[in-house]
Amino acid sequence: MDRGLLGMGSIGAQPAADTTALMGSAAGLTDAEVMLRVKAGDESAFEYLVQKYRRSMVGFMYRMSHNAAAAEDLAQEVFLRVYRSRSGYEASAKFTTWLYRIATNLAVNHARDTRNERPEKMASLDEPDQETGSTMDVADGSPTAEETILRRERMSAIRAKVQALPERQRVAVLMHKYQQMDYKQISEVLKLSESATKSLLFRAYETLREQLKEFL
Repeated sequence: MDRGLLGMGSIGAQPAADTTALMGSAAGLTDAEVMLRVKAGDESAFEYLVQKYRRSMVGFMYRMSHNAAAAEDLAQEVFLRVYRSRSGYEASAKFTTWLYRIATNLAVNHARDTRNERPEKMASLDEPDQETGSTMDVADGSPTAEETILRRERMSAIRAKVQALPERQRVAVLMHKYQQMDYKQISEVLKLSESATKSLLFRAYETLREQLKEFL
């Protein structure tokens, strides 16, 4: 398994026949059980997991890095690390907890390493998503030009303020709001208690509400 086999354009475009078959047979399996198949040497099981989580992983990495090319590279690296770590995998926690723990560590390290680099122009949250092409914030009806400008300003301000949060708060907000992860999942990824996670998110959202009150 190498980066050639993990090319994001090929994995996720048209499933291989054996992967398609696994999608059917995996209907009654948890992701952890599928990962155990990967551990046992089933590469089609690994392709299944890549296809299943590619979009959400690229989206998470894009929100962490604000760079489309970096998001693709980081997501690819996450799956490579999953594959390389397969022999030590234990199904003692949800697969997504393990996956996002790898992703979070990689994204945080990347942010620290590139802190002084000029960031890619930051897209507002209502611009098309990098992966799905859908918008993050769609208004009902056809907005006027003024409403469009105000909405873009609001979304740009939200993104900037989220990015400025302390590291752990920022990661928690991104997982909670955009990855739809609950307190328990986030606490497991960050290795915190659920109560500490709730407090962390409460502080983050209070900060955002205070800093963005002119837009609320």
